[in-house]
Amino acid sequence: MSLFKDILKIWKSDSLLLQAWEETFSMLTLCSDVYHKSILNFNTGEKIDEVKALKKKDRIINDYQISVRKKVLTHFSTGENMREITNGLILVDIVVDVERMGDYCKNISDLTIMNQGPFDFGSFSKDVKKIEKEVSSRFSDTIKCIEEQNESLALSQLNNYKKMISNISDKIVEELIVSNHDIEGKKSVALSLYVRYLKRIGAHLKNITSSVVNPYERIGYRD
Repeated sequence: MSLFKDILKIWKSDSLLLQAWEETFSMLTLCSDVYHKSILNFNTGEKIDEVKALKKKDRIINDYQISVRKKVLTHFSTGENMREITNGLILVDIVVDVERMGDYCKNISDLTIMNQGPFDFGSFSKDVKKIEKEVSSRFSDTIKCIEEQNESLALSQLNNYKKMISNISDKIVEELIVSNHDIEGKKSVALSLYVRYLKRIGAHLKNITSSVVNPYERIGYRD
């Protein structure tokens, strides 16, 4: 459909920017659900058919991204003020982060299918569970930050990311490479990938949260 036809439709619809916000929240909520199911399946190694079906959710996340981009572009073509332009650009950045989180959840499902069974984290179990729990809580906190524009919660998320996620993930990978441990070769590779995927999901959630407290040019960075 041409952009001109989209512009005509805007006169007969609610604000496209509002619709784009709503789709962004739906996209983030779906990604949260996929993440939680992905780590559950990875830990149990069960329901491989369900894991394969879960991977297909990535297509829905991609469709959301395309839809939000289209609505933002059409909205701008009608000539809005600078504040709304900035909000639209922020939306486009957010859906990129959510789409990439969907990719990492898909990667976790790939690891689950390849492993064909429950994964034993051995001596790393405590640290891995700590990252999983932290990323899980950050999905709901990130949604709350965006919906309520909660600056204090956003700052807390930004300031704690390195301590609660990044440093722990890096420590696990370093120990897998340079130290003696109880994880055999191929499991060591899988664990390294898994904690990196968790770290990247956490980083993209951090990027989204930063939009609450940072000017547009510093989204994705510390306040």
